[in-house]
Amino acid sequence: MNRENGPLQHRLSDSFWGNIFKKKDTDEADVLSTLRQVPLFANMNDGELREFEKLIHRRHFHADETIFWEGEPGVGMYIIQHGAVAICKNSPGEEREELVVLRDGEFFGELALLDESPRSATAIAKEESQILGLFRPDLFGLLDRKPRLGNKFLFQLAMIVGERLKGSNTDLQSLRARIEKSEIIV
Repeated sequence: MNRENGPLQHRLSDSFWGNIFKKKDTDEADVLSTLRQVPLFANMNDGELREFEKLIHRRHFHADETIFWEGEPGVGMYIIQHGAVAICKNSPGEEREELVVLRDGEFFGELALLDESPRSATAIAKEESQILGLFRPDLFGLLDRKPRLGNKFLFQLAMIVGERLKGSNTDLQSLRARIEKSEIIV
């Protein structure tokens, strides 16, 4: 019986089924590698990252496929594992204005983790893209189970949102100055 299990086990590990299990390990390592690139997960150890890996939803988007629409309720944030995503704003003429293109390791939609207000822009895959999603209910579950880890994440999120707000304020001041300067010249 032992002799039969040995060759059978070897055949299974070389078979189609063996490859599925190996791919899963590779996918998990790839997700952890992606999370390590994202500033929201800075200062987290491997065990903490594995807790978040359990919450991550994986999705493949084709080029020109919409990830979410401006105005729809926000349910979570997204991380680009591989690919490119355009963040677009609808203009009054029904045309879309591309605000920015994000690439591997960048994230978007993070404010939906804090509130359920409507999305302020549309996200569209620019090319074949593998996207990781972290959704509000999953984060709240983590906060219940592991409050210290959840708070560590929320603190990092607050710092990043604060930095982005400071950057937006600087951009707004610069724009105002340019507008005022052009009004004086005209």
